[in-house]
Amino acid sequence: MVRATIFKDLLILAAPVVASINYPPIPEDLTTPFQVRLAVSGHNGKKEQPSNEHVWNRKTHENRNKAVTIGWNTYEAFNKSCVAYGTSPDNLSSHSCSSSSVTYSTSRTWSNMVVLSGLDPATAYYYKIISANSSVEPFLSPRIPGDKTPFNMNVVSDLGIYGKDGFTISRRDAIPYVQPELNHTTIGRLAKTLEDYEVVIHPGDFAYADDWYLKLPSAQEGQKAYQSILEGFYEQLAPITGHKIYMASPGNHEADCSEVRRLLKLCPEGQENFTDFKHHFGKTMPQPFTSSSSNKSAQTQSDKARNFARPPFWYSFEYGMAHVVMLNTETDFPNAPDSKLESGPFGKKGEQLEFLDADLSSVDREVTPWVIVAGHRPWYSTDSVHRCESCQDAFEKLLYKYGVDLAVFGHVHNSQRLLPVFDGIADPRGMHNPKAPMYIICGGAGNIEGLISIDEKPSYTKFAYADEYSYSTLKFLDDKHLQIDFICSSTGEVLDSSTLYKVHSNPFVIQ
Repeated sequence: MVRATIFKDLLILAAPVVASINYPPIPEDLTTPFQVRLAVSGHNGKKEQPSNEHVWNRKTHENRNKAVTIGWNTYEAFNKSCVAYGTSPDNLSSHSCSSSSVTYSTSRTWSNMVVLSGLDPATAYYYKIISANSSVEPFLSPRIPGDKTPFNMNVVSDLGIYGKDGFTISRRDAIPYVQPELNHTTIGRLAKTLEDYEVVIHPGDFAYADDWYLKLPSAQEGQKAYQSILEGFYEQLAPITGHKIYMASPGNHEADCSEVRRLLKLCPEGQENFTDFKHHFGKTMPQPFTSSSSNKSAQTQSDKARNFARPPFWYSFEYGMAHVVMLNTETDFPNAPDSKLESGPFGKKGEQLEFLDADLSSVDREVTPWVIVAGHRPWYSTDSVHRCESCQDAFEKLLYKYGVDLAVFGHVHNSQRLLPVFDGIADPRGMHNPKAPMYIICGGAGNIEGLISIDEKPSYTKFAYADEYSYSTLKFLDDKHLQIDFICSSTGEVLDSSTLYKVHSNPFVIQ
């Protein structure tokens, strides 16, 4: 979130070289998988029918939702990437392959992707990436839309690497399967509690590799530092992303080379215009699903949303009781913050807003009662400097119109819980069946820039915390009760807990 000045850039250039880049070591077997990540897939691995020929069928719909996308990086390109999987670690009888292996010029690794289809829902599976140096790992297949079984979803944002290239704090929790020298309290807590949640959503700001200049004395080493931090961070996160569904959308730290000015000609390619983010998550984040509803109008709107989706920047997915929309608050709407940095656009004019309108209008609350929207930059916050007014102008009315239950943001480096609010006014019903969305900020997961203190508390503020790193857990209890907990990363203490009550009596909401 912090942006450097040209004066600071020039100071960095003038500094002597007193440090070297410590890349993660390259394995002898270049097929060794790293940075493994799982995501809900929006298809079943078969060729989709064109939307104008699609005939809705609940059995077909359910089959399409029983799929997972698995991505990983290697230190050489693959002509054919394959994964074996099954319901027993000793019998991986299913196989899936792909020819997808992509990179960019300043990256040392290639991103690979395979879709694991035909999965039974909410079932323990095991997978092994085909390599001489890989292991069998477990995962839980996604719940289909309409499954009313309670489940937990974690929310993290603004999460950076830990260690000599990142954090300087001394607090470290010992997690056996997370590298001790890179251990991070939030990642460590997610690892310790791996069995307590099924999904993670991460709306923006990964690794903070673009802040390499804050630690490295020489800007001339910028390209190597940037890639080293990225490799270290995504491998540090792999104990989480390789076992749990991990859904991503972009933040400002993925956007562009604004810390080291373009005039200095020191910008790594991966740092330009979301390049690394696109390569890392572009093949794994899903197109929106076909409609969960038997309502013909909902099906039409859902197909429209599919055409306007541009993953990994904006898209939606469904999981059990939840319909989740991931937004791009950086580009592709009027006066978007990062459009000034020559970033984007990633769709045609107005396409993200057309997607959001069509997608939200297609949600059938009898199937997925809870609607969650996640983006990076908030417009309600205790920090007035970082409120995104252009985001509010673009998105808020649509969230209210379609009765979104919870809006999730980051960008401000702390944790906040706000009352349901619309147009700056708290909903008089509070947490009991409000019409306005409830808002939370989960930007306190931890990064090199540190936490942001609580400057003020607008009247709709109910909880604000910036003492230590923290994150949030959403507990989908039933179709009327959503519990929101904020967790202290170092101790696991519940810092704040609240329950949102919504009736969801109308299958389609228009306010």
